Amino acid sequence: MITLSQGGAYLVGGTDIIPADPEAAAAIKAKTGKDITEKAAAENTIAYGILKAHNTSDNMDKLKIRFDKLTSHDITFVGIIQTARASGMEKFPIPYVLTNCHNSLCAVGGTINEDDHMFGLTCAKKYGGVYVPPHQAVIHQFAREMLAGGGRMILGSDSHTRYGALGTMAMGEGGPELVKQLLNQTYDIDRPGVIGVYLSGEPVKGVGPQDVAIALIGAVFANGYVKNKVLEFVGPGVKNLSADFRIGVDVMTTETTCLSSIWATDDRIKEFYDIHGRSEDYAELNPGEVAYYDGMITIDLSTVKPMIAMPFHPSNAYTIEEVNANLKDILADVEKRAKVSFGDAVEFSLQDKIRNGRLYVDQGVIAGCAGGGFENICAAADILKGKYIGADEFTLNIYPASTPIYMELMKNGCAASLLETGAILKTAFCGPCFGAGDTPANNAFSIRHSTRNFPNREGSKVQNGQVASVALMDARSIAATAANKGYLTPATDFDGEYTDYKYYFDSNIYKNRVFDSKGVADPSVEIKFGPNIKDWPKMTELPSNLVLRVVSEIHDPVTTTDELIPSGETSSFRSNPLGLAEFTLSRKDPAYVGLAKEIQKAEKALMAGNDPVAEVDGLGDVMDVIVKAYPEVDDSNVGFGSTIFAVKPGDGSAREQAASCQKVLGGWANIANEYATKRYRSNLINWGMLPFLIEEGDLPFANLDYLFIPGIRAAVENKDEVIKAYVVSGSELKGFDLRLGDMTDEERRIILAGCLINYNRV
Repeated sequence: MITLSQGGAYLVGGTDIIPADPEAAAAIKAKTGKDITEKAAAENTIAYGILKAHNTSDNMDKLKIRFDKLTSHDITFVGIIQTARASGMEKFPIPYVLTNCHNSLCAVGGTINEDDHMFGLTCAKKYGGVYVPPHQAVIHQFAREMLAGGGRMILGSDSHTRYGALGTMAMGEGGPELVKQLLNQTYDIDRPGVIGVYLSGEPVKGVGPQDVAIALIGAVFANGYVKNKVLEFVGPGVKNLSADFRIGVDVMTTETTCLSSIWATDDRIKEFYDIHGRSEDYAELNPGEVAYYDGMITIDLSTVKPMIAMPFHPSNAYTIEEVNANLKDILADVEKRAKVSFGDAVEFSLQDKIRNGRLYVDQGVIAGCAGGGFENICAAADILKGKYIGADEFTLNIYPASTPIYMELMKNGCAASLLETGAILKTAFCGPCFGAGDTPANNAFSIRHSTRNFPNREGSKVQNGQVASVALMDARSIAATAANKGYLTPATDFDGEYTDYKYYFDSNIYKNRVFDSKGVADPSVEIKFGPNIKDWPKMTELPSNLVLRVVSEIHDPVTTTDELIPSGETSSFRSNPLGLAEFTLSRKDPAYVGLAKEIQKAEKALMAGNDPVAEVDGLGDVMDVIVKAYPEVDDSNVGFGSTIFAVKPGDGSAREQAASCQKVLGGWANIANEYATKRYRSNLINWGMLPFLIEEGDLPFANLDYLFIPGIRAAVENKDEVIKAYVVSGSELKGFDLRLGDMTDEERRIILAGCLINYNRV
């Protein structure tokens, strides 16, 4: 079904794969009559051409990217604009679209969600942006319909910013990276590797984009094959996929840990732009005659079966056929995995979902940027036509990804067909993807065509004794399961016909409701600040020496951003840095906040000109040990704060708050064996936190230990490869080594300044 090359590979004529081995040059010449170097062939990828067009440096190995457009939603845009304002921004220098699809229910926290929306509207007017009101469209569907363009680059503050199927290289990053663009700075990265995804064949009836995506994620997530690289979709199979199908696969590439994605484009993508009244934005994109890829993934689409990603990760992939054939074993394995995350905090079980030898699910959801597309919902309507979901526990909720899609579903009759079955159609909203909508009952099991199924992603709270779980599936198999009243069923069991519905886009929906400044700022507009919108607290520059207390130690194989700062109901507080910080690690380590605040007292005392040692019990003894070995250390050259250890933190969301919440609680560093994503590491750096690396093996420290890092400022300035640190153990300092890994000069300056805000104020 899916194979991964062992090394690089050449693509010749868009169809022939030649392994990058000693015989490659001869094989290429035999086909083309030309000699070509690996370097020249690498410059023939679609990705290279787009990156080159947006690179402002004179070095294609060290990129400084300026994006064409920016986009954010209402969980992230307040913090981004507040940071940019604090750094001196006076207008949006490039188009910036503010959508409202995450906090649009306004169901938690009184007025504060709508206050954020009014902040966004007034900022769009003042600084010259675009404002999309709640329920009009989820962020990524609006971007597809109105922003994408062939050969363009878009940066978004949501991790699923992926428009590669439309010929746009898009990236999801933490808010500070958007702030840099708003301040006319650049996105600085080493040129990423490019992995070819070679598609052949055609999907069988009943297989949808989520099936292909889950199969791909399952093949590459754990082995890191595509981490921080660009996926380039090529091959004869591309033409066999509709635009909607490609989009559905593309958006899920985020879960592979790749940096971005891009696809070859053709008449089907041209038709997409034509339908949306933007024909001029289409560009045909193809790799050159001979293109070199750093790796090659081959997918025979005809062999992909209906898939299911079992809890608690999109990479926990099985065919539905496998699950139905091995129910007890697979469910027992999921329960075992859950034990790693939940411990004894809750009782989690799935085997009690087996009824008469089949798996019964409690809920189905088709939603958001992955599931809410026109073709997905139409296919679900065809499968369910004339059926009923029943009057038992099972429910089915469907969220079209935009109001134009919703309108067309009403016009073509699919909305009526679905409502007749007992399903509910709701407005464009991202809540089911992050726990702000359709939270299942305790111990219930939900199947969703959405983006993630991390622990608690569906909205349950382990700290309150609640637990539910989500499996990811394609809309077609969710509909087939609904037609069987909740018993897990692959869509390939559906023997009816699918209707070829034509999509008509009504642009008047947006023309009549979306505020578009056309890039013209109005400085006279006063920004509306709700009582929950707070400024960032003052942050100090990196001191010469650091005393850190380890306040959390996490040994899970991967720690998600959801575990670092929960999604769901906490999103209402994301305009309030200190308010949100109270939730940091609340689902993973409830003791964290109190411990971080305790050592933060020392730093606050230092900033106020008071004695830091007097504020924290036991700190005096620690300092006695340090000063004995380093007598030059005193209040003028030392800083105090906290750090956490996690094996591999930062999988999942781009939300910067996973780092900023630690920072406002006095965090100075993370220590990890590896960082799961570039975007989480970037968030740490932009908030002035040291992204330390430590070799795998026995840790030299434990939770609640004090660490001393002498000369840390000089080490950052001097680009030291190895940084000496010490555990304060009794009356001794026990040394160990840390590393910071590769950092750009600008990243080092941000760390030295204490955070991006300080860096831009200097």
